[in-house]
Amino acid sequence: MEKYSIEPYKEEQSPLKDFREEEAYLRAKKRVEAISGFYWHLASYVIVNVFLILLIGFNAGFSGFGPYATAFFWGIGLLFHFIGVFGFNFLLGKNWEQRKIEEFMQKEREKDSKFNGYE
Repeated sequence: MEKYSIEPYKEEQSPLKDFREEEAYLRAKKRVEAISGFYWHLASYVIVNVFLILLIGFNAGFSGFGPYATAFFWGIGLLFHFIGVFGFNFLLGKNWEQRKIEEFMQKEREKDSKFNGYE
């Protein structure tokens, strides 16, 4: 199975447009592979750590840090993998700070207009 297949250019389109589309396709494919890799990492994390916690827990007891140490330290690595794939702005979005600034400015404008309306 080929990882990438290169198709010949169509004569109707300009080579520059084809190059841009091919570059965009390769970037999108790389991003999808990174996301897929993260989800496989997450699945293996859950499966292996459930097994280890149960195995260590039943043999040595569930108390203390021992049964959970692997899950904790691997979880730190998984967190860094998540940040590497999705970035820091995953929950808040790219323009979160700008949107909040505009929201607060709009509230200030509304306060000023209410205050100025009572004079």
